[in-house]
Amino acid sequence: MRIGIDLLLVGALMFLGSCASSYPEDHIFETLAGDYVEDYLKMYPEAATELGDHRYDDRLNDYSVAGVKAGIRYQKKYLKLLRRIDPDKLSDVNRVDYYILKNQIEKSIYGLEELKEHEWNPLIYNVGGAIYNLVARDFAPLDERLRNLKSRLEMIPRVTAMAKANLKNPPRVHTETAILRNEGTINLIEKQLDEFVEQVPKMEKQLNEAREKAVGALRYYGSWMENDLLPESKGEFRLGKKRFKMKLRLTLHSDMKMEGILKKAEADLVETQNAMFETALPLVENPHRAGKPDTPEGRKRLIKQVLDSLAESHPTNETIVDKSRQCLEECREFVLRHDLVDVPDEPIELIVMPEFQRGVAVAYCDAPGPLEQEAETFFAISPTPEDWSEERSTSFFREYNDFMLHELTIHEAMPGHYLQLAHANRFEAPTMIRAVFASGPFVEGWATYSEQLMVERGYGGPELKMQQLKMRLRMIINAIIDQKIHAEGMTEGEALALMMNEGFQEEGEAVGKWRRACLTSTQLSTYYVGNIEVNEIRKAYESKYGPAANLKKMHNELLSHGSPPPKYVRELMGL
Repeated sequence: MRIGIDLLLVGALMFLGSCASSYPEDHIFETLAGDYVEDYLKMYPEAATELGDHRYDDRLNDYSVAGVKAGIRYQKKYLKLLRRIDPDKLSDVNRVDYYILKNQIEKSIYGLEELKEHEWNPLIYNVGGAIYNLVARDFAPLDERLRNLKSRLEMIPRVTAMAKANLKNPPRVHTETAILRNEGTINLIEKQLDEFVEQVPKMEKQLNEAREKAVGALRYYGSWMENDLLPESKGEFRLGKKRFKMKLRLTLHSDMKMEGILKKAEADLVETQNAMFETALPLVENPHRAGKPDTPEGRKRLIKQVLDSLAESHPTNETIVDKSRQCLEECREFVLRHDLVDVPDEPIELIVMPEFQRGVAVAYCDAPGPLEQEAETFFAISPTPEDWSEERSTSFFREYNDFMLHELTIHEAMPGHYLQLAHANRFEAPTMIRAVFASGPFVEGWATYSEQLMVERGYGGPELKMQQLKMRLRMIINAIIDQKIHAEGMTEGEALALMMNEGFQEEGEAVGKWRRACLTSTQLSTYYVGNIEVNEIRKAYESKYGPAANLKKMHNELLSHGSPPPKYVRELMGL
């Protein structure tokens, strides 16, 4: 039985008032944090599944207005209790987790009370991920997972009814995207579950009945979105400066301010372009063929000339899996040979990306949740969707060419996300706070830092450095358009011009990024800010221990604290 946290706190505070010595508040905080996580997993079963806790796999989130109000009460209850604890009286580990939890609660309250996405964002009602997560991993016998799958399928009509009741005047881009993703979920349930259902014949009939009802509800919901919701989707997708600024602060959990991020990004854009030109110059036989390279436009033409040449070497649907496997082996061997960081033994499996997830990026890392037991990491590689034309597929693979494939392997797998998250899962703390609520800026900051680390040590030569710098430009521009779109009214034309003319992106890539920026305010800034902060940790380490400091030791220590916001990692490292 769990101790009532209110009673525990009252007793502790009374004791503090009658005792000269300091009461060990760590126990109070650890109890509160444990209760918060326990209630979080129960209240949001879809998140619990993704994190690796499978006690609630037979449920979906409560998307009703009553469910939203319950979420607000839950968050406010724990914020009130948390404020009674003095963080200065906690251990170093618990003090960091205290601030992570406080930020998590404040972010949740702001989202529920101020942003109110349940009223205008149809994307939050898509439960495709909640279905897919039950079959993606063998965390339990298939018949057990399928029983839970059946329960979730049977709840889908209720979710679509809640969506219809709650949604009012969404932004058009959100409704259009929700319609497309709804079709993807229908395809997943109607076709892609066949291979799993057929393995358990005794459940096939009841599962197919549940699938049929779920698909029927989703088709009706999709028709409603197209015919009724879309014509009324006239809402503003831009958050506005005030709301964006607050959401950015809560998303980043950083000391960097909105205005400072933009100023630094615009300066880094120019600096990175200059680095690209210096890297490109030796790769061109006749630098003057593209025009005089001593003018800004001439320098850009020369960079574009080199990038176009590199794009000629690209995978195809037939070669991409084998090439990716080779990239992974080469990256692993390079990290080991140069002794950059401890390489984990946890398995990583290269898989072909599921059809319904293709067409956006060529690769992603699907690491096990921190609560998952003995699960492996999937490094997913994407052939193009089956219905794409040869011309469209070729254009896609020119953007995601052979050099980009190495770059993505570094970012997603070695020594990027796979390696960092494997290290993070080894971290042990009195609470699960920083495991459950990992910092996006730290996770993405390490992955982008690992790209430059590999190139810095000579991996791939100047050709790969060109691709890494192009990706750095993309990261910088992501932060610029994230802020300028939502806080300054940047238009689609202005954003596309910046991405294509200053970032050398293909039109298809830029158009996709515009849509993503409209849909995911503040998320695009996590890469750039995280990269800055991880690099600042390295600078501080080298300043303290000298330019010849042992980088492997630094990297291992940096990765040994889980995935908290970078500023706390720096503090814990004594920098």
